[in-house]
Amino acid sequence: MKSSRLATLSGFGAILLWSSLALMTAGSGTVPPFQLAAMTFLVGGLVGLVPILLDRKRLAAFRQPWPVWLLGVGGLFGYHAFYFSALRLAPPAEAGLISYLWPLLIVLMSALLPGEKLRLAHIGGALFGFSGVVLLIGGRAGGFTFDPAYTTGYLLALCCAFIWSGYSVLSRRFSAVPTDAVAAFCLVTAALSFLAHALLETTIWPDGLTQWLAVLGLGLGPVGAAFYVWDHGVKRGDIRLLGVASYAAPVLSTLILILAGFAEPTLSLVAATALIVMGALLASWQNLRRKAH
Repeated sequence: MKSSRLATLSGFGAILLWSSLALMTAGSGTVPPFQLAAMTFLVGGLVGLVPILLDRKRLAAFRQPWPVWLLGVGGLFGYHAFYFSALRLAPPAEAGLISYLWPLLIVLMSALLPGEKLRLAHIGGALFGFSGVVLLIGGRAGGFTFDPAYTTGYLLALCCAFIWSGYSVLSRRFSAVPTDAVAAFCLVTAALSFLAHALLETTIWPDGLTQWLAVLGLGLGPVGAAFYVWDHGVKRGDIRLLGVASYAAPVLSTLILILAGFAEPTLSLVAATALIVMGALLASWQNLRRKAH
């Protein structure tokens, strides 16, 4: 039970790291999306590779059957490829909202895992969280207008949600695979992102030390360490609570942007925060009751 709580806290660490994604991405300048993914996943992969090279026995983590490679690389590269494509073909607010169905899908899909029970509190908590994200993104964008002309982009964003939720839930089915393997998934994702960049984008390098530090920060944090602690969290922690808690990421991200002077505080942020906190409390109600008794 203690190890499960620690793993859940590990997953919370990933959510905190992801909340810095918007600020660091803004600080990285005008680097094209696939180029930025290639650079940051390379850093993230090298971070995980260092301890493995210091202990060569851990290289065994890279010897995995093809379904594990398909899940790992498909989850990391697949999500980002579909997300970037969705942003090209649909307005960012609507695409972002649809892609952020993944926490709700994690909660629902977790019912298919052995030994997991899905309760109404978990579904209710996830719906509260999603409502908070609707308010937050809608408030920033001035509302939503789902234009049929952007249907392809919307569908790609929906694919994002299924890819990341599927990756997160199926990772639990491969709980015997050590987290060291994530380093290899990051490096392959970097290579595929470089290829996509070469085919689709024009190279633009960061301008100045600040932008280079932002890229490095992305690779060390939200596009690096976050994937390692998330892997540990979804494999051994409370995956349903992690799904609901993931809705805190966009709220924390907005708060960070406000503190950094990139955004203004709004009533929608306050309301979104309240809804997401309520959702997290509802989802964790059973655990809180057990502790009280």
